[in-house]
Parts: sequence; C-alpha cells; structure tokens
Amino acid sequence: MSDDHTSQAWGIYGGVLEKYVINKNIKRLAAEGVVLENAFCTNSICVPSRASILTGQYSHKNQVYTLTDALESDKLNVAKILRSSGYQTALVGKWHLKKQPSGFDYFNVLPGQGRYNNPLLKDIHNWEDGNKGGKVFDGFSSDVIMDESIKWLDQRDKDKPFMLMTHFKATHEPFDYPDRFKNLFDGETLPEPESLLDFYPGKSGRTFEGQILEILTERWTKATQTKSNRYPGLPFDTEGLDSIQIRKKTYQKFVKDFLRCAAAIDDNIGKMHDYLEDNNLADNTVIIYTADQGYFLGEHGMMDKRMFLEESLRMPFVIKYPKEIPAGKRIDDIILNIDFPSLILDYAGVSQPDSFQGKSFRSNLMLETPSDWRKNMYYRYYAHAENRPSHMGIRTNQHKLIFYYGHPLGLKGTYTKKTTPPAWEYYDLENDPMELSNQYNNIENKKIISQLKRDLLNLRTKLGDEKTDSDELKVILENHWE
Repeated sequence: MSDDHTSQAWGIYGGVLEKYVINKNIKRLAAEGVVLENAFCTNSICVPSRASILTGQYSHKNQVYTLTDALESDKLNVAKILRSSGYQTALVGKWHLKKQPSGFDYFNVLPGQGRYNNPLLKDIHNWEDGNKGGKVFDGFSSDVIMDESIKWLDQRDKDKPFMLMTHFKATHEPFDYPDRFKNLFDGETLPEPESLLDFYPGKSGRTFEGQILEILTERWTKATQTKSNRYPGLPFDTEGLDSIQIRKKTYQKFVKDFLRCAAAIDDNIGKMHDYLEDNNLADNTVIIYTADQGYFLGEHGMMDKRMFLEESLRMPFVIKYPKEIPAGKRIDDIILNIDFPSLILDYAGVSQPDSFQGKSFRSNLMLETPSDWRKNMYYRYYAHAENRPSHMGIRTNQHKLIFYYGHPLGLKGTYTKKTTPPAWEYYDLENDPMELSNQYNNIENKKIISQLKRDLLNLRTKLGDEKTDSDELKVILENHWE
C-alpha cells in the first residue's frame, strides 16, 4: 500500500496523465488480475483509513476519526487474527497509527510520516510512540522499504503461511523522488484536468474552497526563501505571473514531482513480483496493491484529499491470485476499505469476528457478485476546517449526496472551533462524472435527493453512527434535513 497514490496517477484508470505514468509493474498486475473500479474509503484521510483497513470498522466504531487519533494496541485487527490462526505476520514501512503495532511477529516502521531519504525505521527493540525512535537506513524510502520487506520474506519460517504488509511513504507530500527519476518530464508540459482553473466559487456550485494548489505555491516559495531542503526541485518563484499562470506553473511542478515519486513505487512492485516468482510463491500468494485513499491532482483547482469528491474518495486497487482470480478483468461493485480485511481472512480460511463491519468480496472477484451486495455506501469526514468542512454523504453507482454539517463537535484533530454554514451538494455521476456542477437546487432532482436523504439516514442507523451523534449534531440535522 502506498500513501496518496491516487488513481489518476496509476495509468490504468484513464485520465489526462495516463500516457505519462511510469507503471510497467502496475499494468502487469492489472493484466494478470482484477482491477476495482469503485473501491472507496469511508473517511478520506490517512490515519482513519489505515485503521479501517486493519480493524474492518468505520471511524465511529474504531474511534480513529482524525490524523490526531491513535489505534490502540489492544484493538482487534486482521493481523492479530491471522497470527493466532498460524500465519506469520509482518509490517514494513508506513504505519502512522502512533502506538506500537500489535498482531505482527515482525515490524519495522517509519516514525510518523517518515522521511524520503535515508529513512529511520523502528522495530520492537527501539520503539518509541509517535514520531520518535528508529535507526537510519541508507537509500530512498521506497527502495529501503521494499528491500527490508524482501529480507523478511527471505528469513521467514518457510513451513508456515505469511501475511506481509509493505507500506510506502510515497507519494505523500513533499513528493520527493530518487535521483534516477529527477530528469523525468524535463522539457515536457503535462496535460491539465478540465477543472484546474475552477477558482472558488467557480462555476461548479461547490460550497467550499478546499485545499487549493496555491497552498503548494506558498510552501515552495517559502522553502526557496528559507533555503529549506524539504521539497525537491527548488528554487520556485512566481514573480510577474498572474493568477492563472501561477496555478498552471504550480500544477506542472506538482504533478511532475508526484509522478516521479510514484515511478519509484512501480520499480519496487516489480522487485516484489520478481521475488515471488523466483521463489515459486507467485501462484499461491494473493498480491494486492492499493493506496490509503485518493488525492486531488489539480482537479477543482485542489491538492490533498479529505473530501467526498471522486478523486479523493476512490482507492485504486489491483489484486492478483492466479489460482482463483481471472486475469485482465475489472469490476464495478462498490467495495470499501472496511472490506479489505474480510477478504484477507476469507482467503486464509478464517471466519471474521463480529466486530468487523465489512464483507469479503471474494465472489465478486470471480465475477459472481452476490445478489445482496451493497448498492450504496456511507462516508463521513470529521476533521473540520473552514475550507473543507466536516461532512457526511451517500454514494450509489449514479448519484452522490453530500451534507456539510460544518461542526468540529469537540473532536481532537479538527482545524478550527468555528462552525461553517451547513450546505448540501448533489451530483449525477452518470451525466457529470467529473462533478463539475452541483445540482442540489435543480428542482428536477427533488425526488432523487429526497430518496437519497432517506437512504442516508437509514445507513447511519444501520451502521450505528446515529448512536454517536452529539447534541450539536442532532440540532444541525433537525434544522437542515428538509
């Protein structure tokens, strides 16, 4: 799993960057396995999504709501279950859940976000909570993380089955890359997304600004002035440029850095694939590559994630298992991050515990979708900020409804105590897949919006989120749920 490696940068999901992505090994996995078209996170931010992937629970159940929260070591997770069922379990690379990993026979993880060059990794012998601790490993982080993963594979007990989680820091900001890719895209102008110049409020009818690209402009300019080495490819300046030129220049640096960083992931996916083949493990090993959520690459003029819009919500996902999964197929079923551990347990022949809220999609991968498979999904983001308010929503294959309730609710890890005016957005994904026009106030959509509101309430009740509502949220819902 990578961090923020969004579907637009995989080169197998279409998009304007498709022809520019370095993706030989991702394409190979896709050709030999199944690609999920509609895999989604339930809370688009790193720490909560990672907690859901381990616990099989929504944020309101595992209580990991924001970046500030930690996954408590006594929490039941997929690694603990597999370990108690005879599997060897290991985790190498990005952890980001603050407390010591539990359920793993072996772990060697980055402190906090970690660093790209000569990263620190910490194991049980030098563990400290949070961003502390670790030993230096020479090299670029993606290379180091894969090399250490393969080293564990080589030293494991060959008579026992295993589960290995290899988690890259890439492609997280500051989007650094190894020297072998520093000249990639030199002299080229990469194509832009249709909504790059969607300056707030723009023509889309969106009700929030989001994290606009100029945030990166400001960070790079400041790093240039202070001679900081945090970001690659400096100096950067926008002197004499107008607002459109600034956004376009920022976009070009941003996307080139992002794709250079991602190219190192693809290299290392190839290393793992080769190791499994060379050691006669490829046919009997389930190989999954995914990311913890999506990321905006200039769409709607934004960067980062956090929102219920498609680029942020979608988790790219490819899986290969030659014994059972057909090659070169794609499925449209709505799959959630809470389903991932259920699938893993299913392949291991282990029953999932009652605490898991997801479902195994093993049958779906064999193109035999169960008749009762979900037709919609529930999403909720808690880390309230004025430019990206806290919100909840429902998505079907065609429709999306978002309610920005805009209140921090006293949670840790929110960015302001100020509330924002509650607002609604509705998108017809069949006719507007890029979500370029909020159609909530279009009278023609009144009937479907009313149905979506009812379905959203039902989902909240069914999943148990309604029980966690604070008095403040209850008042907001009562006053704005027309």
